[in-house]
Amino acid sequence: MDDRQGQVMPAAVVELLGRDGRVALVQRVTQWPVRIGRSPDCDVVLDDPHLAAHHAELNADTEGRPRLRLLPTRNGGSLGGRRLAAGDEAALPPGGVFQLAGSTLRLRTSADALPPEQLLVVQPVRHWALLPLLLAAMLFFQWVDRWSALDADARWIQYAWPLLGPLAFVLGWAGLWSLASQIFQHRFPFKTHLRRALLVIVALQALEWLLPALAYALSLPRLMALDALALPVAGSALVAWHAQLVWPGARRTLNLGVAALLLLGLGLQVGGRLEHQHFFGPPYLATLPPPALRVATPQPAGALIDSLRPLQAELQRQARKDNEGADGDDED
Repeated sequence: MDDRQGQVMPAAVVELLGRDGRVALVQRVTQWPVRIGRSPDCDVVLDDPHLAAHHAELNADTEGRPRLRLLPTRNGGSLGGRRLAAGDEAALPPGGVFQLAGSTLRLRTSADALPPEQLLVVQPVRHWALLPLLLAAMLFFQWVDRWSALDADARWIQYAWPLLGPLAFVLGWAGLWSLASQIFQHRFPFKTHLRRALLVIVALQALEWLLPALAYALSLPRLMALDALALPVAGSALVAWHAQLVWPGARRTLNLGVAALLLLGLGLQVGGRLEHQHFFGPPYLATLPPPALRVATPQPAGALIDSLRPLQAELQRQARKDNEGADGDDED
């Protein structure tokens, strides 16, 4: 392409940038100078009502550097934070971004260095039945929990909210994350967010049923500590998993931030239980699984009494302390 001085100019395009910095429109430059405005006879035609019919012109100086000149206009423009009025002219900064009225544009030429090609991340296609199966599993666990807490003659309406409430929550949760993906990634992956949420929820529900049975069968009460750790750890992992889909370029930063918040929350939880004999998990099982699940060898009653002997001195000391306090109250 030749300019007015006969100088060969590189191939170029003028890009209209959206508010998020993404390219909304690309128009190829076919001749120099490049006139920009609302009139159909402009080289770059925009529909911004705040632009003049012939708002600005792009040309090159004697060294081939692009320059912007504003034509007769009321709203003017700006360049690198500097306000330009009608008749003003200035060289384009590196990157070629300039403002005309309410439109942000960028001149990009073949002489500019292109960023490296980005890897296209294609989400694998999941089996069509996976999502319905996860939904059915979540509702099944909710139904079993409700069934075990109600009388045998309970009416069906008493199952409605325990089933519909979690379902509405998980659908709303996936919808909010999908809206965030729409804002940042310009796509609405509702099924992907819903599948990730259901995977974590169903895993937590299964763990809630399996842990007590496993702790009872193997006589390992310490396993119940996982019950208190599962919810904050799985919740943090789910948030990081969603956030990676919304903002994949900041995966490492997001993971570090979520991990820091998780450690802070666990530290506060431990600090609040310093006076208890356990930091995580219940001190005992409220209900026992069937004896048929017992794998560990039963211990005689004498073993339980022997294990409690170290507590005798501490209990006697605490009893004396309580008695002394009671005697002091009686004297008053």
